[in-house]
Amino acid sequence: MSEVAVEHEVTLWMVEEVPARLFYAGRRWRVTDVPTRLRETVWAAPRSATGGLYGWRFQATDDAGESFVFDVYRTETDWHVHRTYS
Repeated sequence: MSEVAVEHEVTLWMVEEVPARLFYAGRRWRVTDVPTRLRETVWAAPRSATGGLYGWRFQATDDAGESFVFDVYRTETDWHVHRTYS
């Protein structure tokens, strides 16, 4: 497994507060496993006054059948991809 570290904007769609699909790196992705909730300790970041970061880890597959594992986290205004693994 290799880590890919490139910054791209992400749009994340949730179903019942769980990731279901996303648009990232110019591609549409469908979540293809059960997402795992991540706590702030996973991010190795200091806790802020608002309670720190939270996010999800999940596998997603694009229309061509390529799959990646995504670590995403929520800020006050939007979602960010922290890491992707192929």
